[in-house]
Amino acid sequence: MLIYPDEYGLDPNDGYPQKKDFLVSRQEDGKGAGVYTKKDIKRGEFVARITGNIVPNIAQHTLQITPTTHLYDPYFTGYLLHSCAPNIFLDMTEFEIWALRDIEAGQALTMDYASTEDILFKQFPCLCGTPNCRFWISGRKEEVSPEGIRHIEEQLKALGRDSCEIVTLECM
Repeated sequence: MLIYPDEYGLDPNDGYPQKKDFLVSRQEDGKGAGVYTKKDIKRGEFVARITGNIVPNIAQHTLQITPTTHLYDPYFTGYLLHSCAPNIFLDMTEFEIWALRDIEAGQALTMDYASTEDILFKQFPCLCGTPNCRFWISGRKEEVSPEGIRHIEEQLKALGRDSCEIVTLECM
């Protein structure tokens, strides 16, 4: 599917993602398109260099560089899936991706959106299913929306847990 177009003139030897190494596609039910690795990646290993257009606004497929500048990348990083237990780290200073743990070929590259974003383009229910799942994804500096609070409460109730267990929420 996607990966940086030829018009970008990127040198494959500079570490930019290549179609032989990554696939951008929709593969998991309920989740949007994601970036999947075609090769095994070891913990601590450099994954890829990233690029895009620097823009002043938050939009879908942007990543925050500073509170007022964002990297618009509708070809690669804009499709990284969220996980509350991510397998990659985005260095938004060097524009690089690094593996936080071993990643097997065929797995999605996942990041915690709150690690780069103060405010998300749109908050949404989390589908990561990890033991430490937050159930609702928001930026690190924004309040969980009323819809998010209801969703979190529903998820906790389904698990037989009390809503006071979520640190970011007051007891209901």
